[in-house]
Amino acid sequence: MDDQKNKIGLWTSTSLVVGNMIGAGIFLMPATLATYGSISLLGWVFSSLGAFVLAKIFANLSKYMPIADGGPYAYSQKGLGDFAGFLVAWGYWISVWTANAAITVSLISALSTFFPVLATNPVAAAITGLAAIWVLTWINNLGIVISGKIQLITTIGKILPLMTVAIAGLFYIKFENFQPFNSTGTSTWSAITATTTLTFYSYLGIECATIPSSSVSNPEKTISRATLLGTGIAALIYILSSISAMGMMPAETLKNSVTPFADAAAMIWGNGARYWVSAGVAIAAFGALNGWILIQGQVPYAIGKDKLFPAIFTRVNKRNVPVMGVAISSALISILTLMNYTKGLVEQFKFLILLATMTVLLPYLFSSVAYVLIRSDFSKAKKGGWISAITLSTLGFIFSLWAIGGSGMETVYWGFILLLCGIPLYAWTLWDKKREVTKKDSNRPTMPE
Repeated sequence: MDDQKNKIGLWTSTSLVVGNMIGAGIFLMPATLATYGSISLLGWVFSSLGAFVLAKIFANLSKYMPIADGGPYAYSQKGLGDFAGFLVAWGYWISVWTANAAITVSLISALSTFFPVLATNPVAAAITGLAAIWVLTWINNLGIVISGKIQLITTIGKILPLMTVAIAGLFYIKFENFQPFNSTGTSTWSAITATTTLTFYSYLGIECATIPSSSVSNPEKTISRATLLGTGIAALIYILSSISAMGMMPAETLKNSVTPFADAAAMIWGNGARYWVSAGVAIAAFGALNGWILIQGQVPYAIGKDKLFPAIFTRVNKRNVPVMGVAISSALISILTLMNYTKGLVEQFKFLILLATMTVLLPYLFSSVAYVLIRSDFSKAKKGGWISAITLSTLGFIFSLWAIGGSGMETVYWGFILLLCGIPLYAWTLWDKKREVTKKDSNRPTMPE
């Protein structure tokens, strides 16, 4: 019974999925999509369908492997072997703490509405960013239940302004604002591909309920439900809010807006509404940072337990939190955040964000392939249903490959280089494991002849 008190349930797991998907970026997405025209709404439809396919794959995998710390890593390792699992974990871990640095910068930007000094003083901005990182690191070290409650509260806090503007905005829609349909000057399919890839990045985090699986109550049911429910909530918010924002403002106005939802709120309730929408942006960034800090310790902890990562990442405190993994990752986030506020290093910061983009998508690709292989290994899998399993796996693989290709040649190239950088570490862990086995064998007493 006491053990269950240290675990998270359905709504907290769902908030981990929704909260990690919905970051500060969605508040700027309508302005970004306005340059494509209303065809971008089809991009949302396609990316949502792809997200649901991947969510279903992760939901099914969580039933076959209820306790699979590391989520995509555990599935890839089980289905495709240690090397595939290592590549997924290595790239995913780097992408998480790199993305956390970007989220920290978004948080500071949102807070500058209330504290203008953060927009003009790099030192104040950097100190505030570091304070946010380490306060949330401390909170996460108090245990997953505490950080889970923070996640649930901040998820509700970020959803409220989005849904309020989205629903109210439906009454202010002017259908002429949806013109032009395709302003890219390219074919309809090319525009859909571009907007699908762009909008799909808003769904990164589908897998988050699977990662701390050993800390989830009744994981076989909870993780599956949380993954599908979280994806559904996010899809509803994304599509509805985009329709409202695009319908309320002409494309030329919208694409030049730096605060589209704040501008939409001001049209409905007056200029004072900008502040509570800005507060929603800050809460969104803070909540996403909290959720991803939770994840950043779980992935290296899972791979470390399998002796494919340095043992230091397996150290846990009395609340079973992988404290060293969280702390080391937060130190790396801090370095990247300071880079962003250091003249001459801003471009390097942007480069690192680009570098990590593809590695977020790789787990989806590998997990889609591993799904069929894992299904065949588990006796609880039904004898029938192979056509649906293969279809689901194929759709997930094709969509993931499409998203990777759509992220651009430069992103794919540098993402590949990043994965190659992990090979020496993998080789070292194999050598270390072999050395341990040899040492144990040499210490084993020999039988008398």
